[in-house]
Amino acid sequence: MFRYLSLSLCFVFGSTFLMAGDNKEQVRLENCGVVMQEVLDVPDNIPQELLETAECVIVIPSMTKVAFGFGGSYGRGAMVCRSGKAFDGPWGAPAMYALEGGSVGVQLGAESTDVVLLVMNARGVDALLSSKVKLGGNASAAAGPMGRNLEASTDASLRAEILSYSRSRGLFAGVSLEGTSLRPDNDASQQVYGRKLTARTIVTGERISVPASGRHLVDVLEKSAPHNESKKTARP
Repeated sequence: MFRYLSLSLCFVFGSTFLMAGDNKEQVRLENCGVVMQEVLDVPDNIPQELLETAECVIVIPSMTKVAFGFGGSYGRGAMVCRSGKAFDGPWGAPAMYALEGGSVGVQLGAESTDVVLLVMNARGVDALLSSKVKLGGNASAAAGPMGRNLEASTDASLRAEILSYSRSRGLFAGVSLEGTSLRPDNDASQQVYGRKLTARTIVTGERISVPASGRHLVDVLEKSAPHNESKKTARP
């Protein structure tokens, strides 16, 4: 009897462990939606004009700082792009991404730092879909401007392919991520979708449905910036 009970408990706990492992990326994707909503609820957050002209948005919840002699950072999250060949349609299905690299500033030294990146043009999107991208190298990057308008923004920030923001300890601000790298996390995407899919297939595929775990993130973006205004007003 005792042996039977022991085997039953091992099966239950083993199954629970496997289910938790299978669902960790879905949980991470759900957290991306929570972070994006909280960021947009900050009074002086990402300027509306930038969100409305972004081709894609990347959310990395709870980025971690690690030490490799010189310090480094690592985080996983998701990228959501507007659908259509010209990125002018509704927000599409999310692809999982990883951000990693050297020390990227004081803010990212906090225990828990959320990172949001805006991809502002098709060149930036294509680079991110092709391979690992070094910010400031393969793709131009800058700390994102804050506030409700862009009057005080610099030319560098307005012309960058990727704009980056961070939130740590309740503080939200633009932060430079130059020197860090972004890459598709296809293994994580496989856990989300239950099959092997590349980031390019997910982002450009016409028959890729938004998974339940990514619905909150997509809904938040669809509510906040439903249309790509860059297709109506040319960026500088």
